Amino acid sequence: MDNFKTLYSFLEFSKNNKKYTEPVANNIKSALKIFEKELTEEEADSIDLAQQNIEEIFLGVVGHNKQKSIASLNAYKARVIRVMQDYQKYGKNPSKIQTWEPKERKSTPLLNVKDKKDKDLSLPINTLVNKLELPLKNGVIQISMPTEISQTDAQKIKGIIDALTQD
Repeated sequence: MDNFKTLYSFLEFSKNNKKYTEPVANNIKSALKIFEKELTEEEADSIDLAQQNIEEIFLGVVGHNKQKSIASLNAYKARVIRVMQDYQKYGKNPSKIQTWEPKERKSTPLLNVKDKKDKDLSLPINTLVNKLELPLKNGVIQISMPTEISQTDAQKIKGIIDALTQD
């Protein structure tokens, strides 16, 4: 009968044989550590028993890890189940590891969503501009603005300046 700690050596063996990438192995190891804290003595002594009781163990994990999201905890559970299943298939008989074809993650293409047209941050080159430099109590302000602006634009500028005042 194999104990729960056997999963750590299986994980290392699998990583060294390129069945798990290093990041995946590290993620699984983290999940094992979290679940291991919740095992009873009998479950710690038997991977089969831990696998049978995974839902009860998971309830303990959820109860003691309230700071983590349920989505994260479900991901940890999936990792523990995955390594247990892989151990059952390949770890009990290490010669079977040669036939193990690890799942390749297929990258999903980014969505081809057309971006909204960005607004120009500067004025067209041929626009006439007034450049103002005004001395203030705490420094100098420099403003560049078109020679003609609408009432709406003037209100926007006034609103921004009003928001900056600290009297």
